[in-house]
Formats: sequence, C-alpha cells, structure tokens
Amino acid sequence: MRTKICGITSYRDAMVAIEAGADALGFVFYEKSPRYLTPQKAKEIIAQLPPFVEKVALFVNVTPQEIDTICQQTGATLAQLHFEVDQDFCNQLKTPHIKVIRAQTKEDILNFNDEYRLVDAYCETYGGAGKRINIEWFEDIDCSKIILAGGLNPQNVASLKEYGFYGVDVSSGVELSHGKKDHKKVREFIANAKA
Repeated sequence: MRTKICGITSYRDAMVAIEAGADALGFVFYEKSPRYLTPQKAKEIIAQLPPFVEKVALFVNVTPQEIDTICQQTGATLAQLHFEVDQDFCNQLKTPHIKVIRAQTKEDILNFNDEYRLVDAYCETYGGAGKRINIEWFEDIDCSKIILAGGLNPQNVASLKEYGFYGVDVSSGVELSHGKKDHKKVREFIANAKA
C-alpha cells in the first residue's frame, strides 16, 4: 500500500517520513486546522524536498483559482479537495487533484468509483480527527482506487492489506501533538503498511 503522511508542518518531519518510505506528504491549507501551514512556510519545506515524492495540498471551501495559485506558489503537486465539488469546479482546476469522500454510509464510498479518491470517516471538522470508518463497508468492493483515511495508526494499518486499498493516509495516528510527528510511529506506520 502506498502511504501518505498528512499534516506536515516541519522539514524534519517531512524528511523522516520520506526516509521511512512515504510516497506522499500532506500540507494543510485550511486555516481552522491545528495543522494549518502558511503557503510561505510550505514553500520553504517543499523547496528542500527530494524529487519523486508527491506533495499534496489539502483544501476546504476555496475557489479553483485559490487552489491553483497556492499549489503553484508552494510547489505542491496534487490538490486534495476536502469539500463537495462538482464537475464544473474540477474542470476549472489546472492542478491535478483528488476528491475526498467523507463517508456517512456504505453507499457513499461508491461515489466517483471510476477515479482515484480518498475515503475518510465523516465528522463535523475536516480531517485529522482520528475517527475510524466502518471497515466492513469495504468487503466485496474493488478498493484498488481508494486511499483510506481516518483513525489509522501503526497498530491497525497492517490489517487493511486484505482489502487491496491503493493507499493509506494518516495524520493524528502518528503524532506527538497537533502538527508534530512522532518519528517512531511514522516509521512503524510506513513499515507496517508496506510489509
């Protein structure tokens, strides 16, 4: 399974994740999040990172123009849309993007099933709440285009392999505190996901 470590706020945390084998890093541009990063700070971190690692910019309730501008400014390579968007919105984006499904029912996870998407547990806040989705929903479903998020940690990630997810995304499950990664947990999470 491919791995994304989200809520990166420092160069050190980014490099620990990359050296442990992370495929992607997430940078949160949602001001109400405790993991919020200014575009300037994200740019400083991203400018120092090695190639071949996806730099994912997380957005909530912004315009396509804002997304393109911030991704261009910071060097982010993929936009993660953590809010409801329609096809017209997506057509306006110049930046490659992935939709997030905040699933409340089993039926929700089938939305956009012809494209890669991130499936997270629904909660009032946007992302990083550590709430776990009902894993039984994914039985007998093609999960090859799903990146699973929500309530994951080094202890439970290995149990997901049988579902065939494309990838997993973690934030709070590998933290010491909001925005500060526990390097041991980051290494364990990635090792267990890829073992």
